[in-house]
Amino acid sequence: MYSKEEAQKIKREFWIKFAEEYPRKWLLYNTKIKDFTFKFHVDNKKAMVSLDIESKDDDLRNIYFEKIESLKTILIEEYLEDVIFEKNYQLENGKTISRIWVETHGISVNNKATWKTIFDFFSQKMEAFECFFYEYQEYISDLEINT
Repeated sequence: MYSKEEAQKIKREFWIKFAEEYPRKWLLYNTKIKDFTFKFHVDNKKAMVSLDIESKDDDLRNIYFEKIESLKTILIEEYLEDVIFEKNYQLENGKTISRIWVETHGISVNNKATWKTIFDFFSQKMEAFECFFYEYQEYISDLEINT
């Protein structure tokens, strides 16, 4: 068990090492769609790459989610076969978002022996997510086009 400070130090070292091994600019918050972001997450049990739709306007959040969901077959068959969709995903803070994600288990940010596995997972899955987004960005962002 690590102290809070030790755990923070390990996480900081993890992210620095990831940036060194994969020195590229990821899409993340630069989607040009408000509250529509790609994220990396890692803890002591799993690693996750997600697309989070966090609009406070439930109707808008649902529209974006349904647009992605209408492309589900393409996303699964051509980009991320193990993707998970959840229209009403509850965050720890109680906020409801829509989340589309992939995850892997059996790793830990505190176990440096699993870092390479996590880095490869992050790179492969985020690249696939980004390719999908760039291919369908116009359709996703255009609110005049219904699903």
